[in-house]
Amino acid sequence: MITGNFKGFFLFSIIILVHELGHILPALYYKWNIEKVVLLPFGALTLFKEKINRPLKEEFIILISGPLIQIIFTYILLKINYNEDILNYSKLILFFNLLPIYPLDGSKLLNIFLNKLTSFKKSHLLTIYISFLTLLFLLIKVKVNLILILILIFVIIKVLEELKNHNNLFNKFLLERYTYNINFKKRKNITNIKQMKRDYKHIIYNEGKYQTEKEILGKRFDFKKKI
Repeated sequence: MITGNFKGFFLFSIIILVHELGHILPALYYKWNIEKVVLLPFGALTLFKEKINRPLKEEFIILISGPLIQIIFTYILLKINYNEDILNYSKLILFFNLLPIYPLDGSKLLNIFLNKLTSFKKSHLLTIYISFLTLLFLLIKVKVNLILILILIFVIIKVLEELKNHNNLFNKFLLERYTYNINFKKRKNITNIKQMKRDYKHIIYNEGKYQTEKEILGKRFDFKKKI
């Protein structure tokens, strides 16, 4: 808008809003709590006020629906009236948003994949480290300009905030498992709560005996007993 490119701003904004709508529709279907949609100078974020321990399948469908709806919408627009700007803006948004940098969709897709392979705690840390490595690669390889610098500053701050919040997030993950009766079909034997995975219930070998995760987490969160 500052440069007077109102048409470009309008196209860019419409594509972004359609992308976010792609996230919102399946979230409504799965009855996720949508907190708000935050509009940014270079995109938007749909924030959810939801449990961490929702099924990975639901999170994946909600996440991938944004890019898919955007691609379909762009295809329809180009069929109605081919416009190079529409194609370029859509490709730019899609490419940038799929970078494995928190809080972009690419980092969330990466995190879902890592959660299928390893523990929640390790998955979160690996996503943050990969975010830093991707940012470093961009700084070295990509020709920067003022807009890119501002975007990189924003995402660097977000990644640092996520790293700072790691322990709080892990405790929230554990507290949900203790507080709510969440049913999981798959079971896994572990020796430490740091090995706990999403989509699994756990039997934990501790102090020479097997215990349920509720029993182990009760020692961590049952404040009445501690008092």
